[in-house]
This record gives sequence, structure tokens and C-alpha cells, in this order.
Amino acid sequence: MRLQAELVVQITDTGQLRSAALGRIAEEEHMPDDERTHARDAVQRDEAEALAYLVDPFDLVGEVPGVELVQASWSSAHTDYDPDAEEWELYEEDDER
Repeated sequence: MRLQAELVVQITDTGQLRSAALGRIAEEEHMPDDERTHARDAVQRDEAEALAYLVDPFDLVGEVPGVELVQASWSSAHTDYDPDAEEWELYEEDDER
């Protein structure tokens, strides 16, 4: 089964976000040193990268009874958000909820 979710978040404290991501990277025991260096650089350059290091799809379904996460992919990207724009409507009129 495929579960698709889309989130729009506002970064309210870039420093706090980057610090938390760097902490997560530092705690990762199995990350090779060259990958760790690359991850730190990416987080320092781009808060979208920092967010991607902190969001874990397993957290969404990890404790849901009868469900096992088989595969996950996710990304984070900058976007211009206008809540009044038609493209940001979550449901179409004909969609069943």
C-alpha cells in the first residue's frame, strides 16, 4: 500500500533547525566519515537539507498496529506558499475524503 503525505512547514528558527540536524548527524553511529562531512556541509548551506535529516517516515507509521514500513523516500525543498492559491488546495471538490 502506498501512503502519500505532503506537508508545508514554515521555518521559524533556522539556527535551531540546523543545530538539531547537526546533532542528529553527530549521533549517527553507522555513518561513514566522508558521508558525515558531506551531510554537515549540506545542512550548513541549506535549511531544507537540515529538515530532511530530521524528518523520518518511520516516525509516522512505526507504532501503527499491523503496519511495517517496507520502503520510504522523502525530500525537502524550498517553495513559495500562498494559502489562497488554487495549487495549494488539499482536496478537489470531487475527491472523497
